[in-house]
Formats: sequence, C-alpha cells, structure tokens
Amino acid sequence: MPAALDEFDRQLARLTDLGYPVTDSVTRLRPLVEGLPASTVNPEDHIPFLLVVTGTSYEQTAPLMTLNGRSGFHVMDDGDVDVYRSIVDIPSGAYLLTDIDTGGEFCNVTPETALEAITACGRSPLTIDEGIALVTARPDMLRKNKCFSLAASRGKGQRVPAIWISDRRPKLGWCWDRNPHTWLGTASGGARVVP
Repeated sequence: MPAALDEFDRQLARLTDLGYPVTDSVTRLRPLVEGLPASTVNPEDHIPFLLVVTGTSYEQTAPLMTLNGRSGFHVMDDGDVDVYRSIVDIPSGAYLLTDIDTGGEFCNVTPETALEAITACGRSPLTIDEGIALVTARPDMLRKNKCFSLAASRGKGQRVPAIWISDRRPKLGWCWDRNPHTWLGTASGGARVVP
C-alpha cells in the first residue's frame, strides 16, 4: 500500500517541520499503516489514519493548524489547559488513530447523544490533541457547516471542546454537551494503534 506509506511520510514531515516532539518511536508506526482494516464510515468524512504525537499543549499546537494559509487559534479560558481531561485511554508518545470519521452525520445532534451512538458502535470520540492533529494533517476535512466536537476531552461542567471555522481560520473552542449545532458534528476514530 504505497499510498498509505507516502501519506504517513507526509504527515511525519509536516509534524517535524512544525516542531512537534517526534522521536524514533514514530518510525516504528510506519509499517503498521499497511495492515489497517477497511473503513466503516462515510467516505466523504473518512480518513484512514492519522499520526498523533502527544506531549505538547493545545496552547502551542492550536496556532499550528492552518486553513487556506491562515493560522489557527484557540479561545479556551486561561488555565483551561489543565482542566480538559480525556475520558478514554490515550497512549503516551506517538500512535496511529485509525478509521477517522469527522462526524457529519452528527450535525445538529448534541455531543452527549452523539457520544452514546459512537460508543455503541465500538468507536471512540476524539481528544483535543487528535482534533488538532486532524486539522494539521488534513485541513481539507474542516469544512464549512461540517466542523466537529472532540467529545473525548471534557472540561468544566458540560463543556465539550470543538474545532470550527471562524474568520476563515481553524478555531479551537468549546460548546455545551447538550446543545446541538447544525454545523457541528462529533468526530470519532476506530482504534488507537501503538507499535
């Protein structure tokens, strides 16, 4: 599957160029892209895999997202970087997130309801790190009226982080768990793979 290996190399080069803490362990992920299972989601919203490198806060990585040459930004409250926690187990270091669905089917569905449907299918919602990695690697998947919540990261009360387009730029912010938005779905992935 040369195309998959080329895509892995492209994502790795992008992260390296942006200054992510890429270590030798990342290269051990490369052979794993050849054996990934077939997709189970809508092809329009699908990405086969995503290279995720943890260990950097969204305050540093949100500005690295781009859309049409415009840098991303975040509007999280001061101190929130220590508030948002993952509700799923996340590997440390680098890993592959597979079978990503940007969640277009969940537009106008509350994140709370979408989360129930996602987990019932044996899938996992995405974290803040994974959402930023997605837009960094594939800005084309952040589309007008098809943006996405990141329901695996939870903040104070009912806050659910999300990435959408604001002023033609990628914006990391948050919405309420029980508020639907016609332009905001809930992203998910099939598995997190480590070497």
